[in-house]
Amino acid sequence: MTVLPLTDQEFTHFQRFIFDTAGITLSPAKKALVSGRLAKRLQQFNLSNYSQYFEMLGSSAAPGEAQVAVDLLTTNETYFFREMSHFDFLRQQAKAASGRGAPFRVWSAASSTGEEAYSIAMVLADCLGDAAWEVVGSDISSRVLEGARRGHYPMERAAHVSEAYLHRYCLKGTGPQEGTLLVDRALRSRVSFQQVNLNRPLPELGMFDMIFLRNVMIYFNEQTKREVVARVLGRLKPGGHFCIGHSESLNDISDAVRSLAPAIYQKAA
Repeated sequence: MTVLPLTDQEFTHFQRFIFDTAGITLSPAKKALVSGRLAKRLQQFNLSNYSQYFEMLGSSAAPGEAQVAVDLLTTNETYFFREMSHFDFLRQQAKAASGRGAPFRVWSAASSTGEEAYSIAMVLADCLGDAAWEVVGSDISSRVLEGARRGHYPMERAAHVSEAYLHRYCLKGTGPQEGTLLVDRALRSRVSFQQVNLNRPLPELGMFDMIFLRNVMIYFNEQTKREVVARVLGRLKPGGHFCIGHSESLNDISDAVRSLAPAIYQKAA
């Protein structure tokens, strides 16, 4: 069946849906993205227009489809060791925490497909070894979290992983799996993933020494940024560190942390 093009009115419906669900603001420039990412779902359900699909999202006829739509509209590709300066800073903090006894805990709050969480884990494994440390990765998308738990990636996403880390923490695919890598089982066992909607009250995650909330605030309006940052910082220990994307800023968003370096902040002790 031929699918009719996404109209401006239909796009407005999906803008409201994703804002109400995830707090994400879709600009008019994202209309083609919405159309492209949802088109296969319309074809799968033999629907001719996007209004029919939108109605399905609020219907009991297709339970779980709203989560599928959220997954499709919020997933963004990333890669290992993106914005390397944050991982250099993490290394410093992990070394400083060595031998203190208490577990060193890091939260990758918008972990997408897991590359950020595993990058954090590689640094902690290198610096802290078998000492007590933990990485928690979270995302609103259940689909990307399934992939994150598998830890299986195209090799091109590992361009910034050192040869030493590739050898120590990853298995290179051969034969049919050539061109891919699998994060080592031992490292995967130190990382837990949980579905979390940052636009809602947070589940019990415990407190963290360092939190990464990178390259996600660009999708929020100012009010949503304030609310999300306040929630997330509530999980940061006094004196803990908070990393955001280099294209992002906390100006007029939060006074609960002070700037230490570009895109790195510290909570008052």
